[in-house]
Amino acid sequence: MTATVTSIANSAGRDPSLDPIMALVAADMAQVNQVILDRMQSEIPLIPMLAGHLIAGGGKRMRPMLTLACARLLDYPGTRHHKLAASVEFIHTATLLHDDVVDGSDLRRGKRTANIIWGNPASVLVGDFLFSRSFELMVEDGSLKVLKILSHASAVIAEGEVNQLTAQRQVGLGEERYLNIISSKTAALFAAACRIAAVVAERDQATEEALDAYGRNLGIAFQLVDDAIDYASDAETMGKGVGDDFRDGKMTLPVILAYARGSDADRAFWKDAVEGRRVSDEDLAHATRLLRDANAIDDTIERARHFGQRAIDALGPFTRGTAKSALVEAVEFAISRAY
Repeated sequence: MTATVTSIANSAGRDPSLDPIMALVAADMAQVNQVILDRMQSEIPLIPMLAGHLIAGGGKRMRPMLTLACARLLDYPGTRHHKLAASVEFIHTATLLHDDVVDGSDLRRGKRTANIIWGNPASVLVGDFLFSRSFELMVEDGSLKVLKILSHASAVIAEGEVNQLTAQRQVGLGEERYLNIISSKTAALFAAACRIAAVVAERDQATEEALDAYGRNLGIAFQLVDDAIDYASDAETMGKGVGDDFRDGKMTLPVILAYARGSDADRAFWKDAVEGRRVSDEDLAHATRLLRDANAIDDTIERARHFGQRAIDALGPFTRGTAKSALVEAVEFAISRAY
């Protein structure tokens, strides 16, 4: 492998997109989609109906695409990664179903959430069904190492969600704990999705760790941008309600930075907002002004760029080619969503 260093600045003379990675894995993704379709079936009609609502809801399938693209990066010639990529998507979908119940969300990717249509109990139980399907696929693969990686990621995601729940409406939440939360609830699955490609390709520990680092840092960057655009975008762009994090009292990095940098009056506002006493549209507009005055949104995006560059640097040991370029551009796309 030839070491190369690539900058996060896009040099293609166009806006970054997922088109290269989608084109790279298109044939494999068709196989993964068939596995997903087959394995979400059940004799209980509500299960495929509810699961299909979310799975067909316009998501880019970023995590399974990473499994497939990393396998291409390693020139893996087999098909084991198809079922494992589907397993990754089932884990992600299950967590989304559970998250929407916990958060009381009413929009996901611009559509009504499953819990709003079918109720919380059905959403939780179908999420459990998808988790079970995911583990069936892992077991069928037959690799204890793959099972260990994905099962550990599932446990870490759950820990991250509980950590976030217990941190909700706590205005004193610090940046370190916030990063621990998003490293668990978002980045852990990105890392596992990439790492298992090295396992099925029978590469060494260093390759596993490089792909893990790529996925983990991309996941952190991805979540940082999501948290920034909650205050700097619109519902159509985000696919969820504007200001959901604000009204849910979530201490995301933009709020943590603004609170730390604010005046006594600003801090009093943030305390009221985080504790649920300032939730109107006017309050959201005021919060957004405070964030901009404190450069909190820009600095959150700058931190995302830092983690994005770390993701790209992790690809340094791999030979240049179509797969590596597509993985680099996936990072650039994750950052560019903020603009």
